[in-house]
Amino acid sequence: MTLHDATQRFLFEDTPIRGELTQLETTLNDVFSKHNYPDTIKSLLGQFMAAAAMLSDTIKFEGTLSLQVRGAGQVRTIMAECRDNSAIRAIAQYNDDFDEQGELLGHGQMAITIEPKKGQRYQGVVPINDSELSLAAVLEDYFQQSEQIRTRIWLFSNQHQSAGLMIQAMPSSASESSLSSDADLETWERVIHLASTTSEEEILSLEPDVMLNRLFHEETVRVFEPRSLKFECTCSKEKTANAVRTLGEDEALDIVREMGHIDLDCQFCREKYAFSAEDVVELFKEPGDSTLN
Repeated sequence: MTLHDATQRFLFEDTPIRGELTQLETTLNDVFSKHNYPDTIKSLLGQFMAAAAMLSDTIKFEGTLSLQVRGAGQVRTIMAECRDNSAIRAIAQYNDDFDEQGELLGHGQMAITIEPKKGQRYQGVVPINDSELSLAAVLEDYFQQSEQIRTRIWLFSNQHQSAGLMIQAMPSSASESSLSSDADLETWERVIHLASTTSEEEILSLEPDVMLNRLFHEETVRVFEPRSLKFECTCSKEKTANAVRTLGEDEALDIVREMGHIDLDCQFCREKYAFSAEDVVELFKEPGDSTLN
């Protein structure tokens, strides 16, 4: 069955407990079609994409949420970002002598960055060691330590599909934990136990309503409208032109004289941008004189 690329928000009625279910297929394959990634990196990047989409949908804002790790393992950098809760792009950079059996990330740091269109940029940094902790466990620890929000996360991915499930205690202004009653704590333990029965085969194949009903058919669950997801890059001719401007006019023209033109590739989508001598001259004219084609 083909998955619908979407994230699905839900909550458990009369409890301070919410959830997110994210499934990706076309979006994942659109990203992979731009790069010749080894299978193990596809699986890891799929988890990052599902996590970024899932976390983005828990924050009501216009802007970008990104997860990025710089490690000391086979993968030097891996990053996934979700913009306005719908547009995803991702990338992984790894060693030339990549070994499928080697440690992927090793010791490193993961940055969780939130960049709203209006307001201040926020970044939280947490240590990561994928030989000891999974991405899901690192994110759970981040919410517990940095946000004081009790959270459980399950992430699944293969070379064609990825999915994520998150159960979270809703923040409370009155105390660090919104699970203030014995009944709420009992419900939390029961819901977590049920969510833990999630299998990779099921979450990567079942429709969201079927999956949630399978897990929580004895609970009263309110399901919200899903948010569709798609691959979309933010690169453009103008953004790339800004990179050329940083070279300075003399150096940019020197490169054109030597190479015939300046070629720049977007690392995310592999779109190629070429600048001729005429383009470079236009770039360094005073604003308003003309427009770069």
